[in-house]
This record gives sequence, structure tokens and C-alpha cells, in this order.
Amino acid sequence: MDSESTSTSSHQPWEQLKACLESNDRDGLIRTAQNLEPSERARTISRLDLDERQRLLTGLSPRVAADWIKELPSSQAAEIIGRLEPVQASGMLAELASDERADLLAQLDERATNAILQTMSPEEAASARQMVSYDPATAGGLMIRELLCYPENLQVRDVLADLRENNATYSDYEVQYAYVVQRPTNADGTEDPLHFGKLVGVLRMRDLLLSDPATSLAKLMIKEPLAAQTGTTLDELSEIFDRRSFLGLPIVDPKGHLVGVVLRHDVEEARANRADDDNLKLLGIIGGEELRTMPLATRAGWRLSWLIPNIFLNVIAISVIALFESTLEQVISLAVLLPLISDMGGNAGIQAIAVSIRELNLGLLRAHEIWWVALKEGSVGLINGVILGAMVAAGAWIWQGNPYLGLVIGVAMAVNTLVATMVGGVMPLCLKRFHFDPALASGPVLTTITDMSGFFLVLSLATLVLPKLI
Repeated sequence: MDSESTSTSSHQPWEQLKACLESNDRDGLIRTAQNLEPSERARTISRLDLDERQRLLTGLSPRVAADWIKELPSSQAAEIIGRLEPVQASGMLAELASDERADLLAQLDERATNAILQTMSPEEAASARQMVSYDPATAGGLMIRELLCYPENLQVRDVLADLRENNATYSDYEVQYAYVVQRPTNADGTEDPLHFGKLVGVLRMRDLLLSDPATSLAKLMIKEPLAAQTGTTLDELSEIFDRRSFLGLPIVDPKGHLVGVVLRHDVEEARANRADDDNLKLLGIIGGEELRTMPLATRAGWRLSWLIPNIFLNVIAISVIALFESTLEQVISLAVLLPLISDMGGNAGIQAIAVSIRELNLGLLRAHEIWWVALKEGSVGLINGVILGAMVAAGAWIWQGNPYLGLVIGVAMAVNTLVATMVGGVMPLCLKRFHFDPALASGPVLTTITDMSGFFLVLSLATLVLPKLI
């Protein structure tokens, strides 16, 4: 068994890469890296230590190394880029799309970012600095600058000639539209590297290819195209793409100058990433993206920052039990049933929280619509509460043979489910109105409320009919 295990391990791609690194076999390193499926790259590189990752990427060509970087989680990719020499890092970043490059630079410390930017041309550095300055959840942070753009005074034949001449460069572009601009100039007559010019029209590639070569772009273009500004939020972009069948949307600055384009699939990916981030926060992973290859102290610290406050919140919840200690001493079966009431209330509330956060992210809900959400969730909570209450009431009655115990547990379950569902539904809205992160704070606060409510309902009702329970 041991020999089989050793043999299998030696054929793992990370073991092969380690062997190549130890023997300085660059040809073997390149061959192994190029033959590895893209889906295996992230797992493979996570099995290497930081020094090995650095040596691996510097041993590959910038283009191949960039392909590996694209497969990695952003935090891991930024960690590796930050350890490289600025020239090496710049070479790899140059092979990435402008939005991917900006995302990685934004995660580096200022010193590392400046060192990398200094190795770029002034125009590239200025463009990168501009993109890093945008909020990643806005059009400016999501856009790419790889696009087709032409002055309005050109003709179709000029564009077709440019496409043929630069086909190798444009092969990596998302070519669905071409944009028509008035070329900008600086005081010295040179073009402004920070934007492409004032947007005046958009060209569909089909129209371009089927038109008379002598046709001017000004006549062929769609004038006054729909565009979004750099500060347009992810929710607003999602709404535009939901209403329109666009594959891409031009992005302009406040003066109407074209600065980039946002692609539909990038918006969809950003929405999915935000949903994943919210889900992690709801589950207590609050430091952002956490990977098991990260330093142990970092991971433990992030988790403790969520677990420690929960201790104090739970102390508040269980203090209710202390108020009814004598009731518990006389009816010990209540202690067995208390976790059931609190746990079911928490589950019902988390469901409502998840729906509210999703609707907030999709722009279907506004923070001020508290009463509307409370009514909607109250209806669900009432139905589910009655059904669950009847089930646990019957179970408690059968278990102890006491209908009054069943009544206490059933009523407590029904009311606590109603409370948990309504509170869970409105909690994210209340937190958002006060500028707290709904995904981060909703879960612990809800758990405290539902525990207190559940414990109080069971023990107070039991105290009222205590003689019937003994």
C-alpha cells in the first residue's frame, strides 16, 4: 500500500514541478507546465510553497506565466506577483487584460505597485493608475481598455485595413463593436493616453464588413449610443444588461470621453463573486477570500474576529435561561427541547436573510422597504410556524405523554419561527440603512434574537402552566 501511495504521489503534477525546480530542469518545467490542464493549475500551484511558486512563474515565459496567474484566486495571484522582481511582474501583467491587471495591482501594497508601474511606459503606467483608482464594484473597475476605436473622419476601408494589419493584436479582443470618437489632444498636440476621445457613435461589425469601403464612419455609425459613466454601480450595470441584449457597454468619463468597455460576462461574474463573498460572510468567513495555503495565523485571526464577538452575543441569549432556572429544574425535559426551538428559528431566519441580501444585490429591493418585506416574510413565517409548531407539539406530546408540554413547545415553535422569519427578512435592510455590511452582521444578530425569543417563549409559557407539566 505504501509503495503504491508513493508511486501515485510522484506522478502528481506538483511533485513533477518540484523535481524540475530542484534539478534546475527548465525544459522539463516548461513541458510539465504547458501540458497541465487549466483546471489543474490552481490546485497544483497551491501545493507549492511561496519560493517554489516564484521560481515556477519566473521559469516560464511571461505569456505562459500569465495564463497560470489567470487561473489562480486573486489573493493568491497578488501574493505571488508581489514577491517577483518589478520587471518580471510587469512582463506578466502586460499579458493580462487591463481589468485583470488593475485588480492585481490594487491588492498590492503601494510600494510594490509603484515599483511595478515604474517599469512600464508612461502611457501604460498612467492608464494602470487610472484603472486602479476606480472602485472595483463600478463600471470603471470592471471595464477593459482593449477595444476597437476609430476617429469619425475615417472610412470603412481604413478600418478594414487596420483590422488586417493588426489581426494578431486584435485576436485577443472581444470584438463585437467598434467605437467612433473625436480624437483628444493635449496642449502639445499629442494624444491623451487616459481616454480614447469623445464618444460619438458605435459600429456593428456586421455593418462594417458589408458596407461600401468608401462609406465614412460618421454616416455608418449609430449615433448617440447608450453608455455608462465610470461611477455606475454593479447593480445599475446589471439592470442595463438585463434590459438590453448588449454584449458590451461603452464607459465614459463625466465629460463623455470613452475610457473603456464593460462586457456582459464580466458583470455576471462580478455578481456571482459578490454573492459568493456574501455567502462566506454569512458563514463566518469575514476576512474575504480565505485559502488553506494562507498563513495559519492569518486564517485563525480572521475566524476569531467573528467567533469571539459571538461568545458575548450568546451570553446575552443564554441569560434568559438563568431567569427561569427554577422552571428548568422542575421540568427537565424542557432543557432537551430548547435547542430544537432556537435552532429551527435560526434556520428560518437565515433563509429570509439570504433572500433579502440576494434581492438587495440584484437591485430588486431598497433599504427603505422594511414594512413590505416584513409583511411578505410574516406570511411565510406564519404558515411555516403553524406547520412546524404542530409537528413538534405532536412529537413532545407523544414523547412525554403530556399535552400541555406539546402545547408549550408547539406555540413557542410557531411564534419563534414567525419572529425569526420577519426579523431575518428586515435585518439586512436595517443594517444597510445604517451603513453596516448586511452579510457580515445579519447572522450573529439574528441568532441572538431568535435564541432569546425561543428561550423566553418556551420558559415563560412553561412557567404559566407549570403545575400541568410537573
